[in-house]
Amino acid sequence: MRAQSQPAELNVAQAATALTALGVVFGDIGTSSLYALREAAKAAAAGGAPTPNDILGVLSLIVWSLLMIISVKYALLIMRADNHGEGGILALLALVSPRRAKATRWRNALIATGLVGAALLYGDGTITPAISVLSAIEGLEVDAPNLKPLVVPLTVVILFGLFLVQRRGTSFVGGIFGPIMLAWFALIGLLGLRGIASNPSVLLAINPQYAIGYLAHAGPKSLPIIGAVFLAVTGGEALYADMGHFGRFPIRLAWFVVALPCLVLNYLGQGGLLISDPSAIDNPFYQLAPPWLHYPLVAIAAAATVIASQAIISGAYSMTQQAIQLGFLPRMHIVHTASHEKGQIYVPVVNWALAIATLGAVVGFGSSDSLAGAYGIAVSLLMAITTLLATLIALRWRFNPWIVFPVNGAFFVIDLVFFGANSLKLFDGGWYPLLLSFAIAFIMLTWRRGQDIARRARGGLRKNLDEFLASMRAHPPFRIKGAGFFLSSARAGVPLLLTHHLQHNQVLQERAFIVCAVTEDRPRVPDEARVEVETLSDGVARVLIRFGFMETPDVPSAIERARIRGQISLPSPENVTYYLGRETVIVTNRNPQMAPWRESLFAFMNRNAERSAAYFSVPCSKVVEIGIELEI
Repeated sequence: MRAQSQPAELNVAQAATALTALGVVFGDIGTSSLYALREAAKAAAAGGAPTPNDILGVLSLIVWSLLMIISVKYALLIMRADNHGEGGILALLALVSPRRAKATRWRNALIATGLVGAALLYGDGTITPAISVLSAIEGLEVDAPNLKPLVVPLTVVILFGLFLVQRRGTSFVGGIFGPIMLAWFALIGLLGLRGIASNPSVLLAINPQYAIGYLAHAGPKSLPIIGAVFLAVTGGEALYADMGHFGRFPIRLAWFVVALPCLVLNYLGQGGLLISDPSAIDNPFYQLAPPWLHYPLVAIAAAATVIASQAIISGAYSMTQQAIQLGFLPRMHIVHTASHEKGQIYVPVVNWALAIATLGAVVGFGSSDSLAGAYGIAVSLLMAITTLLATLIALRWRFNPWIVFPVNGAFFVIDLVFFGANSLKLFDGGWYPLLLSFAIAFIMLTWRRGQDIARRARGGLRKNLDEFLASMRAHPPFRIKGAGFFLSSARAGVPLLLTHHLQHNQVLQERAFIVCAVTEDRPRVPDEARVEVETLSDGVARVLIRFGFMETPDVPSAIERARIRGQISLPSPENVTYYLGRETVIVTNRNPQMAPWRESLFAFMNRNAERSAAYFSVPCSKVVEIGIELEI
């Protein structure tokens, strides 16, 4: 009996996880039904009224895009390319280009491509909340057109409130996200059945021949139609990005059992309504519902779009943390909003930067119709980059190239077609997320390049170990009680702050440790592999501490665990001092390795980065900072 109960318990746990995933993973794609078919039908009608053939063709394109791009490409293929269970563009980049790999032009180009992909998520993150909440609030216009002037102010108030409460954390509402989105999907599925019942002929759109035949005869309209159809699959990248939080099976379960069927039913229902009443093209989603349900539906849609926006914002926090850990962004102040739950973080700089960009998009574009022109171009390029990196991973993992190239190549071509179609929106608003994305990518590349230059500059000033130990033997410093931990960014040599300390103070603790905290290309490091200790001489040792890119670096905690395991011997665990360098980068322009203004930008970012003590979770009462000037 006991053996039989375990699978049942496992299925219940997976079902509960799948329910939670509905509220985080599928909020974006789940609310695309508010505007995707409307925009695609308008593109097909080209200013007139859509014909039944237009509706069936567009519907077929949407249904098969959901099946091919989300179901096959992401749910079945891309999710196999995990980094120790984690997904997302940065986890993929860490697999393709490990940090210890030798720098080559090919590797640098790969890193640049991956960073552009990561930056595109930020660009998408500014548009998704804007278009989703605007589309929901625009439902008020169906029954009360006189309320149209209130749509933008209400949207601004809702979004500003959402960004304002981020500092309190989201764990207090996280538990209800899943049930609300389950109710949302059930409702839109039922509304879809209502529309299908009124015009069952819409089921013909399930036949892919309608999509193929329609594109073949659409002529010049085909690219705008494809660009609008793409709105139905935006948010699909969340399946891969959030894989580490929920796992493959619960995400696939939520998609194939709930999200996909309900979305398809709703799109078909809207199509049935448009075939019967082409005048409903202004807002087929809301007109699919009976009049008495319009205002409650606006409230439910607003809740669903807020949840979708929250998922995007939380995802931006998580990706920022990963980027910092992997060395792609300077250290930032990160607030942990829930001590009992991992991943609950708040990044003030990212939060308010997103708020400004998102509210600017709402006010600047003014309607979901206008924002639809800005939406899609960043996501379609991101999808193409993801396919490219996943192909390289499949080849590295020795999958059969005769299978990898045709399958991934076909999806890459589809991605490029979607990107080409969305590129037509460039001057209709597509420039906005692209401008934000490439600005962020440029900042990431500048920081990465500046770090490499600074590392070489430190290496030229740093003493080698043999020289340092010989100097210690020839001129032994006065030893005092306690232990000193000197944090270094390098695995070899002697940190500048240690030599500066000895040069000016001429004393050293009876136990001195050169500590190097490194971030691995895996998301988490097991405790048994966390700390590695190497004795250098009497009373001096090097400590290597490894953290995963999804972990918060906590040097004191790692050292304490190493002491308990007997790896580190401390004469008095309380009498410990951590020495950290406060580095000031000085741009000299004597031997520029970047454009002078980029070096100045790097120096500015370095000067305003989060202090090392806070980043490595070192208590302020145990910290001594030593100022170091570094010329580049």
